[in-house]
Amino acid sequence: MNFLDIPDLNITDLDKQIWNDELSDFVPQKIYDIHTHIYRWNFNLDLEKNSGPYSYQGKYFSEVTMELADHVDKIMMPDRIVSRLSFPFPYNYPCDFESSNKYLANEVLKSEGSRGLILVNPKMNTEETEKTLKKSNAIGFKPYRVYSKTGDSVNARITDFMPEHQIKIANQYGLIIMMHLSKPDAIADKENISDLISLSEKYPNVKWILAHCARSYSAWAIEKAAKKLRHLKNIWYDCSTVCESDALDALYTGVGIEKAMYGSDDMIGPMRGKYIAFGKAWSALTPHNHSLNLSHCDGRMTFIRYEQLRAMKRGARQIGLNQKQRESLFHDTAYNLINSVKKINQIN
Repeated sequence: MNFLDIPDLNITDLDKQIWNDELSDFVPQKIYDIHTHIYRWNFNLDLEKNSGPYSYQGKYFSEVTMELADHVDKIMMPDRIVSRLSFPFPYNYPCDFESSNKYLANEVLKSEGSRGLILVNPKMNTEETEKTLKKSNAIGFKPYRVYSKTGDSVNARITDFMPEHQIKIANQYGLIIMMHLSKPDAIADKENISDLISLSEKYPNVKWILAHCARSYSAWAIEKAAKKLRHLKNIWYDCSTVCESDALDALYTGVGIEKAMYGSDDMIGPMRGKYIAFGKAWSALTPHNHSLNLSHCDGRMTFIRYEQLRAMKRGARQIGLNQKQRESLFHDTAYNLINSVKKINQIN
């Protein structure tokens, strides 16, 4: 892929202004991106994929390498040093899981300090899961709700797509599980809350990361759940693609800034638009899916990542962030979490 052919990476004067005026003094020099997808479009085996929800990947991001991730970060966050926790993109069945995990393992080797998670589904038994984990030199698992054994990805409980035989492996080795919650109310759902409490107690060595502010793209969900979850010592949260400052404020104040971590969700971050919340819903607003009349203002959109960083900054107004807290949010918390996990080949 010729990086210059990716139109979303053409920096505009608007992008420069937002970075220089709003973000440059907020984003520290060292970053640990806790949520990055490394993948190839051809691992999506769906014959109808070019008309599906991820068709943009085939056009712009058909092969995501560590070099591309580095290039994106260099352009969007100049002069920053970035390491990553990466994992394959969770294409719906049929997905080439074996190639996805092998590709990820090889790419992670290119980046010193970066680590990987393998993509798993409930059809992988204990032996296959453990074998793939060891071959990939990974430090945990990336399940996804579309793999729910119930066939219902919208209303799935955690163990419907992250079965206990895989959680037991994570507990045995003290691994990370990157969890994208299901259910319309996400983290506010009673079953999700009770499942997280019971699984955390039953498997205390598992290190859970709840993606996208525990899938709370607006404040109400994390506000409802935070008091019940904040005492759990083995749950962390990433901020990837959450663009509402009140949601970040609710996360920082509800579960504690020390449990929050930066994540890009790349290659979502380089796309233009914003995840917007309304009522009890959220969706991506892009230059191509609206009919708004924006003639009264500068109607151009900036990167989703910049909108996320804006929200991370403004969401901290209530508590303020000193230099050490900013460094922890963007690097230290994730770095310490990653390095608390031993590589499988180092375990007796």
